[in-house]
Amino acid sequence: MSVRREDVEKIVEAIGGKDNIEVATHCVTRLRFSLVDESKVDKQALDDNELAKGYFSTQGQFQVIIGPGIVDKAYEELIAITGGQRATKEDVKSAAIKHKSPVQQVIKTLSDIFIPLLPALVTAGLLLGINNLLTGNDIFFAGQSLIQVYPQWADFAAIVNTIASTAFTFLPALVGWSAATRFGGSPLLGVILGLILVNPGLLSAYDYANAVNEGTVPTWNLFGLQINAVGYQGQVLPMLAAAYVLVMIEKWLNRKVPDSLKLLVVAPVALLVTGFLAFVVIGPVTFALGNWLTAGVVWLFATVPWLGGLLYGGLYAPLVITGMHHTFLAVDLQLINSTGGTFLWPMLALSNIAQGAAALAMMFVIRTQKMKSLSGTTSLTAFLGVTEPAVFGVNVRYKYPLFMGMLGSATAGVLLTMNNVRAFAVGVGGLPGFLAINVEKWTIFFIGMGICLVVPFVGTLLYGKVVTRKQSDSGEAAEEDLAERDVKTVENAKSPIPNTGNAVVSHASRSGSSAGGTAGRDAVNVLDVLAPIRGNVVLLDNVPDPAFAEKQMGEGIAIEPSEGKLFAPFDATVAHVIDKSKHAVILEHSMTGVQILVHVGIDTVGLKGEGFKVHVATGDQVKEGQLLLEFDMEKIKAGGYPTISPVIIPAGQDIVERVEEVLGSAEAGKTPVLRVHLSSEGVT
Repeated sequence: MSVRREDVEKIVEAIGGKDNIEVATHCVTRLRFSLVDESKVDKQALDDNELAKGYFSTQGQFQVIIGPGIVDKAYEELIAITGGQRATKEDVKSAAIKHKSPVQQVIKTLSDIFIPLLPALVTAGLLLGINNLLTGNDIFFAGQSLIQVYPQWADFAAIVNTIASTAFTFLPALVGWSAATRFGGSPLLGVILGLILVNPGLLSAYDYANAVNEGTVPTWNLFGLQINAVGYQGQVLPMLAAAYVLVMIEKWLNRKVPDSLKLLVVAPVALLVTGFLAFVVIGPVTFALGNWLTAGVVWLFATVPWLGGLLYGGLYAPLVITGMHHTFLAVDLQLINSTGGTFLWPMLALSNIAQGAAALAMMFVIRTQKMKSLSGTTSLTAFLGVTEPAVFGVNVRYKYPLFMGMLGSATAGVLLTMNNVRAFAVGVGGLPGFLAINVEKWTIFFIGMGICLVVPFVGTLLYGKVVTRKQSDSGEAAEEDLAERDVKTVENAKSPIPNTGNAVVSHASRSGSSAGGTAGRDAVNVLDVLAPIRGNVVLLDNVPDPAFAEKQMGEGIAIEPSEGKLFAPFDATVAHVIDKSKHAVILEHSMTGVQILVHVGIDTVGLKGEGFKVHVATGDQVKEGQLLLEFDMEKIKAGGYPTISPVIIPAGQDIVERVEEVLGSAEAGKTPVLRVHLSSEGVT
């Protein structure tokens, strides 16, 4: 199908003219723009444009849906009309982020860094919660832990703790990998830098509080400069800053050093310089910031208790994000040793609960099943005293749950400090936290716990519903998918797949044949689509992208692949292959003209073809079972992308009457996954 130049000109005019376009690119279905001023967009004009099937704005990008197979032609016309330079998806993202506020940019960067780490953080959080139940005093028995009463469980708890604590102990290495990737450097150097900061030869950050109280913090004497020889286990801010410095040095060296010397120069120099800066400047600065914070909070509690409770209760969650919350442990221990109780730790426990309640509320706001599951799981870890998975995985990602949790814990913090609620020990956070509180203050603490459960949950739920409704009414992308999302489908829009005009040929005479994907079917108007990928076939609801999950692009299924190969599900013509990213293919059935889109992974256009190998080209004739492309599942996962692959019968094909899904385990080229019922009017 050709694209009329005048239709593209109208799109350019509708989005504010070529002077309103900073950068433009495209993917398999849509044109992507970074616009100077989105308020200039004429949405009614886009609604009236037959070429534009939908539009939406998200994360600083304005995207116009054109459809698979023709969007590249529309892009060619766009470049010719505007005289602009060709750009990549990353170019558009980089330009779009400039329109965000500094706070939005920071949150987006943190989200990009921590989302790939969620499996490790969630697993560690759940296991640490189990360990807390096994080792915490007063939970099941007065004054004793479960393993003290039943010592045969002690080694089991020790193994659980080893497995659980590893992700947090080596968190700088995980952050180093992800941050270096996000900043455009070598992930391996990021990992090595993270491991340097948690080297076993350093004093563990977890032992720092005791060492401070005992005056035994080890130091290096660097030409008269005393530097603490302390690790950064479980901390984030030092690693983020160090990773950024590392990548800047690496990029500079890569530009300056000849290729023949890069292996000998770039990595050693980058790590050596950054390592020294981390121990001499970055680490001490973050420790100093932490000490100033603790001194300031203690002063506030001594002079204006309610304000101290408001600030510490409200800001504890952001401290978790930076990793600076560890510095307050020394204050807790010192207060317990000198006064018999700490006023800080009770608010920590309530902050855990507040962030968990906010994350739990997102289960009732979010529509995608995977994010619902993530919200429920991470809220459980927070209720058990480990809040990082909920904060990084859900609350920071959507922002308002984080703030609702802060509101709840700030309110409760005022209540606790005004009533002098203290903990006699640093115990298990979250819901079991009351066990470390002096018994005479339990009533006040439980009221604070109720505030931290109700205020964040109700606030997040109500505000989330308002935000979702507002976005739906305005045509903006749903909040629940911060990565890539597809369209708000315009009412009465036409299909992105053109009607080829091919007649439907009777399959009756081919009963028993496997050709054309109709094996074993007696009906002349049913097309069986065989599995293009081996794996488990699930409903589109499971795809973490609303455009697919809500069937905005058409009916179909998704496959959780067990093999990185894509085969032809029937005899077909290759209508389109995405040349650069290679992550999607459109096939046209040889006999019926029915078109199908197979999209490998979600948002894998961001890999720019890395990990994909295509064996066919647009226009090729292929046979059922023929290998079309190969993809590296591990590389897709390492890039932070889901491997689940939608198989779509694009909407608007007149020949398609209805589509049946066939779920379960499927063998590529053998197991039917879709039964496409064809219009009887088209059968000849």
